Amino acid sequence: MIRTSGWEWRMPYDGRLLSGVTVLMAVVEAGSMARAADSLGMTASGVGRAIQRLEARIGVRLLDRTTRTMHLTDEGRRFHERVGPHLDGIEEAAVEATGATSVVRGRLRVNVDPFFSQLVLAGHAGRFLALYPELRLELIMRDAVGDLVADGFDLALRFGDPPAGSFTARKLFETRILTVAAPAYIERRGRPRHPADLPDHDAIDFLDAAHGRAYEWEFRRGSEVLPVSLQTRLMTSDAPTMLNACLAGAGIAQVLEFATREQVRDGRLVDLFPDWSDESFPLHAIYPSRQYRTAKVRAFVEFLTELLAEV
Repeated sequence: MIRTSGWEWRMPYDGRLLSGVTVLMAVVEAGSMARAADSLGMTASGVGRAIQRLEARIGVRLLDRTTRTMHLTDEGRRFHERVGPHLDGIEEAAVEATGATSVVRGRLRVNVDPFFSQLVLAGHAGRFLALYPELRLELIMRDAVGDLVADGFDLALRFGDPPAGSFTARKLFETRILTVAAPAYIERRGRPRHPADLPDHDAIDFLDAAHGRAYEWEFRRGSEVLPVSLQTRLMTSDAPTMLNACLAGAGIAQVLEFATREQVRDGRLVDLFPDWSDESFPLHAIYPSRQYRTAKVRAFVEFLTELLAEV
């Protein structure tokens, strides 16, 4: 509806308009016309013509396109933000009509952090599948979330802040960060008494694959935050490797409390700074837009929530 100088003009309904909007949303989510065409079962030229017809229909340019790049115009961004919730409602109604909101079945494809899969999911996947005999579960290990829609994922499980983009995220769990060392290391190098002592010690860095650099060392005590700069000689992008190297006495590491509770309890690792361990790290379930209401996704996330409450 357009309002001009006190009078209103309402655009008549046109099924081709809704079809064009659907194509536009697919292009935005896929990031390219070629990938959108694959997901829609169309040709890339057909997708391009659909966008052109939509632009002609509403009288504004929605996409700026070159041979290398594509992005929404300002008008296209506003249009996308306005129509997205309405398409959500249409899809939700369609899902309800097919029973997908109440029946857990089909394929559930999860992009999962490798360490979390090894530590938690591997031992409980069978238990989840036993609850839902019509479901097939695919746990695909990836270092980054990537493009969930284009890669065909129903959701991703990731530690840390959710990535930027058109995602919906739900925090499932939060665990403290502990700074630990093996008794063998402490016997060889001594025990640091304060985080400020760490530059004189051997430390193990963990690579933040999303940003291509090591995670920063930071310590929290209540509202007090203490960053520490280290020059490390060992860095890894694999959490089990970091943990095993730490257990072998190679150096001091920062680890997730829930993943090392047993080693700290039985003395294989020593929590060096229990007074400086208020930093926490969240685990998020990350959903591609408009694909998070199905029963299979809901059932899996609810199962994880109950499972993590036991950790």
